[in-house]
Amino acid sequence: MGDYSNQRRLAAILAADVAGYTKLVEQDTDGTVVAWKSARDGVIKPLVDEKSGRVIKFTGDGFLVEFPSVQDAVTCAIDLQKKLATSPLNFRMGVNVGDITDDGGDVHGEGVNIAARLEALAKPGGICVSGDVYNQVRNRIKTEFTDMGDQEVKHVSRPVRVFAIGATERCLLESSEDALSEKPSIAVLPFVNMSADPEQEYFSDGITEDIITELSRFRSLFVIARNSSFAFKGQAVDVTEIGRKLGVSYVVEGSVRKSGERIRVTAQLVETSTGNHLWAERYDRNLADIFEVQDEVVSQIVTMVPGHVDIANRIQAERKPAQDMNAYDLLLRADHEMYRDFGSHEGERLLKRALKIDPSYAPAHARLAFFYAYSIFVHGKNVRDTVVSARVHAESALKLDPADPMIQAVVGDAYLLVGEHALAGYHIDKAISLNPNEYEVMVLASEIKAYLGDYDAAVKWASKAKLSDPYSADSYRETFFDAHYLGGQYNLALEQLVGWQGYRPYIYLEAAAAFAQLDRMDEAREAVQKFENNRPEGWNMGEVIHAHARMCAKQEDAERWLEGFRKAGVDF
Repeated sequence: MGDYSNQRRLAAILAADVAGYTKLVEQDTDGTVVAWKSARDGVIKPLVDEKSGRVIKFTGDGFLVEFPSVQDAVTCAIDLQKKLATSPLNFRMGVNVGDITDDGGDVHGEGVNIAARLEALAKPGGICVSGDVYNQVRNRIKTEFTDMGDQEVKHVSRPVRVFAIGATERCLLESSEDALSEKPSIAVLPFVNMSADPEQEYFSDGITEDIITELSRFRSLFVIARNSSFAFKGQAVDVTEIGRKLGVSYVVEGSVRKSGERIRVTAQLVETSTGNHLWAERYDRNLADIFEVQDEVVSQIVTMVPGHVDIANRIQAERKPAQDMNAYDLLLRADHEMYRDFGSHEGERLLKRALKIDPSYAPAHARLAFFYAYSIFVHGKNVRDTVVSARVHAESALKLDPADPMIQAVVGDAYLLVGEHALAGYHIDKAISLNPNEYEVMVLASEIKAYLGDYDAAVKWASKAKLSDPYSADSYRETFFDAHYLGGQYNLALEQLVGWQGYRPYIYLEAAAAFAQLDRMDEAREAVQKFENNRPEGWNMGEVIHAHARMCAKQEDAERWLEGFRKAGVDF
């Protein structure tokens, strides 16, 4: 194929990996290796050659290919997925076109980075392509494209327009009647331009479109497409009527008013069956940079709406007789129980019931993984048993739905608990790229970043979680505490606990370590005593202390925990 060394050029890049590869290897190492070798040698290599591609590299569970034309790259991806459909391995693929730099052994650049991010957005068996690729092939390749909107991707300054190929992607799956009946459905109506200036119409429409795009990232919501929502633009229609016409349970509506260099955006969430306002907020901003204002307002609206939808649906689920609950209702009740009292096993029981109804329900597996991941701290359970249970459910969820950001975050958290820091960082970054506005992603991003030693990023994510805080569970306080403690800011860490009524027993131990680091020994001893008064039966002190150290990527952070516990007089 010629000498590619030391070149910078425009190329089409195909990136692919095997969904759930780690779990497959755990279950059947030999069988998975054989299947991978068969796919690589019997399907991938021959098809890539046929389409004039060049394999840049094979990784442990994927591959990267360069093509001279975009059409060759896309047709190769489609043909590969067709031929690999009979393989026991499920591949995800992304195709992008852009500048790359070849150093003679590997390729680098934004063209490669975006292809890898597109692959992460694809479902098992699916393909995602960038907007640039779509524009070049949409009239040349006979296949079905689904617009997934603009997506924020890591290490790329601007959002990337993403299109899915075929009926395997999220947008097509979620347009089915089953998905609509199981998930809370929501429409975002065009925000009304209340300004005297008709040129501000673009700003109000832009806010509406951005809210639709960002809400579509939430796997727990069915969001009506832009074209359907904008059909009501300029019409005075009752939300109950809109709910009936669009088949949605909730509507987001609002207005934009500009006056001089100030702008006011109002937003409200309305339940269509009753007309009740579930949430409303007003945002007053200075128009120094109109696009920054737009991004800020959209982000704040999007962080609030899903939490209030969850609360409304949970209240409805709690009114249902037990015999009428489906897996989704049980998940909502379990969420409520875990936020109300994480130490209770009621949430675990409800999630297990949900999985009996639907063993392939990925969100229930993810929540169980989350529960088991923290059982070491909340219940003082044996770390080995706890982590095994967490990873089993996390990997099950990952295999069933790798494009769910909550699942990616939980998998990262499970890896953090066993000290696999690189994998923890990989999965939380993937979760952030999929949906940076989901509450659980924010909280877990704060925790994982703190233990990886990125204290500033941890504080940033905890601050963002605090702004959304849909359940008022104050779980972000724990991650604030960890970020400040590991950063050596013990006073700031302790400030997070002032007036907080949601103490879990292990928090008293962490507070004792912070007091001891400040030589406030009376308070340290008092905190230890409070822990002793509240510790669960059979709580294993040594397991929990060493779990704190194991989670730290930096040795000095691990020593900081152990030193604090020793100074406080904790016997482990």
